[in-house]
Amino acid sequence: MKDFCVGAVQMISGDCVADNLARAHSLLVEAASRGAQLVLLPENFAHLSDRGSFAAAEPFAADGAASAEYQPIQHALQTWAAELGLWLVAGAIPLSERPDGAAVQGRRSRSACLLYDDRGALRARYDKIHLFDVEVADAAGSYRESASIEPGDDTCVAPSPWAELGLSICFDLRFPELYRQLAIAGAEVFLVPAAFTHTTGQAHWMTLLRARAIENGCFVIAANQGGSHSPKRRTWGHSAIIDPWGDIVAEAGEGEAVITAMLEGNKLAAVRRSMPLLDMRRL
Repeated sequence: MKDFCVGAVQMISGDCVADNLARAHSLLVEAASRGAQLVLLPENFAHLSDRGSFAAAEPFAADGAASAEYQPIQHALQTWAAELGLWLVAGAIPLSERPDGAAVQGRRSRSACLLYDDRGALRARYDKIHLFDVEVADAAGSYRESASIEPGDDTCVAPSPWAELGLSICFDLRFPELYRQLAIAGAEVFLVPAAFTHTTGQAHWMTLLRARAIENGCFVIAANQGGSHSPKRRTWGHSAIIDPWGDIVAEAGEGEAVITAMLEGNKLAAVRRSMPLLDMRRL
């Protein structure tokens, strides 16, 4: 792994795609101005609604050549990556097609994390595997992502000029076996775009992020939503960048924010040398 500067963008997205894209672009410009070479956007950065994201779902631009008319979110992402010279990790967006181009059935979409390089070329796609079907003691009371989202099937580790990147989305964070698979497959940096609720985030967010870093000897970049989206929806914020020892090297509060940090390859090597957990597994 090579040293590189990373950023995480925290937003308070709503149900207007155009407004969300405008805010995302502004925050990405700020991250680039701070020297970030790879930047992570949060889950549902382009559309977050109590009614789900089916209305904003786009066909998948598998070749990376997205149409401004039919795929405005993907078009914006590839344009921004090239414009700003960033590797851009596009949180999670709703796609109406599976990776193989087959249509998602039953008024559902896939929640997909897309990775673009600094020329705007699509490098990887990960579809959220674990869906948030839970009871929560907040104004919403319960969440049923499976009603509007079809789960993905495959894990994803993607190469970059600096490190191997393990992709995940939000609720995946509660399933350590996913991150162990990513680490075994070579991941050195975990990417966690999220929209953790205020209630669950306050209780578990940072504990889970630090655990995933420590048990796998990986850096973690986590970009969360961070505020009130509607009377029923409030997210926790506290986006963070964590090193392989579990130390928090950058953290936001609530509200919109950009955090950046330098990830050092020798830090990862030192932690894995002193505590080679991946080599010591018995199960």
